[in-house]
Amino acid sequence: MKTPSVARVVGLVAFAFVQAASQAASLAPVMAQNGMVVSAQQLATKAGVDILKRGGNAVDAAVAVAWTLAVVMPEAGNLGGGGFMTVQFADGRKTFLDFREKAPLAATANMYLDDKGNVVPRLSTHGYLAVGVPGTVAGMEYARKKYGTMDRGMVMAAAINYAQNGYVLEQGNVDVLHEATADFQQDAAHAGAIFLHHGQPYQTGDKLVQKDLARTLREIRSKGAAGFYKGWVANALVRSVQGGGGIISLADLDQYQPREMPPVECDYRGYHVVSAAPPSSGGITLCEILNIVEGYPLKDLGFHSAQAMQYQIEAMRHAYMDRNSYLGDPAFVNNPVTHLLDKNYAAAIRGVIDPHKAGVSADIKPGVAPHEGSNTTHYSIVDKWGNAVSTTVTLNDWFGARVMANGTGVLLNDEMDDFTIKPGVPNMYGLVQGEANSIAPGKRPLSSMSPTIVTKDGKPVMVVGTPGGSRIITATLETIINVIDYGMNIQEAVDAPRFHQQWLPEATNIERFALSADTQQILEGWGQKFASPQPANHIAAILIGAPMLDGKPVGSNRFYGANDPRRHTGLALGY
Repeated sequence: MKTPSVARVVGLVAFAFVQAASQAASLAPVMAQNGMVVSAQQLATKAGVDILKRGGNAVDAAVAVAWTLAVVMPEAGNLGGGGFMTVQFADGRKTFLDFREKAPLAATANMYLDDKGNVVPRLSTHGYLAVGVPGTVAGMEYARKKYGTMDRGMVMAAAINYAQNGYVLEQGNVDVLHEATADFQQDAAHAGAIFLHHGQPYQTGDKLVQKDLARTLREIRSKGAAGFYKGWVANALVRSVQGGGGIISLADLDQYQPREMPPVECDYRGYHVVSAAPPSSGGITLCEILNIVEGYPLKDLGFHSAQAMQYQIEAMRHAYMDRNSYLGDPAFVNNPVTHLLDKNYAAAIRGVIDPHKAGVSADIKPGVAPHEGSNTTHYSIVDKWGNAVSTTVTLNDWFGARVMANGTGVLLNDEMDDFTIKPGVPNMYGLVQGEANSIAPGKRPLSSMSPTIVTKDGKPVMVVGTPGGSRIITATLETIINVIDYGMNIQEAVDAPRFHQQWLPEATNIERFALSADTQQILEGWGQKFASPQPANHIAAILIGAPMLDGKPVGSNRFYGANDPRRHTGLALGY
């Protein structure tokens, strides 16, 4: 099939924009015939599209994007962190890959407490003791070897080029680098030598070169995962961590393996949701909320009406209590997945939700009826065959623990803070968690990452996910609801103002324009409490078939991508 002319594409975009303009202020989704990549960094998106153009499948492109993000988005893309990948194949098969970080073998439940049992500030978030055993490299190699079609050299080429020769920083890159300036200046010999320009912050238009990281990437290209978990890279990582007071050993690296398991699945208004399994809480919590709100006529109630908001906020409140109390690494905890996903359980929760009265979070707890018994980056990809990949990777906070494996160019995660450091004490995202997520040697911390694929009749129709800590689940949820219940096109669904409730703290965070003044007044009259928004998520979403569900394709385009405008970064691009 011929590629349409530039004039025709522009005309189609203009037509779609005019059609959408009467409904919302969003731009039209990005359209393509043969495949689509949406990520939070334009160079990474382009690397993925290039792989699709060369005949690679969605997994090949996903691996290429991951390697590239490790270079061009150092605050979140990584070799020193971990993540999850949800895959739906064109033939209907589906799988979930867990390459989450692990607690070191020397970890203990009380390792971040002082002799009085109090949490030591910053110990689980800054410095080498905060570092979990990285999983990204093992995960990407596992995915490529089992489900990809291309060799390492091809999927790593863009990353190695950008590391060795550098890339020009744009405003979004510079803004986030500036957030860590003080930490980089304290580590002038290592991280500061790379991420500062003669000791000062980089500016827009400067070029960032990472030759140590290029050397590490070439070692991985040559030897696969062994190039990271063994040899000089592994030795350098362990020396740096242990020299800085951390506890990762060569045995930790040698024993690390990704896991493959069935995804979490549920049905919502005739669609099928495929999402992340434990140690992610994302899929279970997402599905639990969807099960609850499925019993309410959200479309008839109206987008962000007082009644629709009341039901969604209370569903979030109950589901996050379950998330924080019951879920953990399935190798250590018996997660009550069947119970939490039961439609009858959702109905029981609806039975205690008052339509005109806010729930009290302190009264919603384990053992009280009906409850007996989580910085990051995301990208979404679909190829011409219909394979879909939703991937979220993380260092936890921006730039992780803000320390480096010296000589490798690898920034290390602070993922240990995702464990329950002490029951009842919130982590950096304000999550108050229970014993199920306590620290243990070799255990993987609970996560909110929710790489998700929505299908219809066994075929993918939406690929969606986001970074944002505990807000990941609700941002993903609202994007799905915006498309299915409110009939938005995919860009409108991503752009729409969001809200977030996580059980504790009590207040619901709301973005600007999420509520009209009178709607907020009604909800406050029902006892709802509201707070300012937390830092913005970056949704990366693709709709397959048409710009909106039950809509018509625009010309011969099959894929419609939406890049979140909130962080002024990223790119949706197809071919």
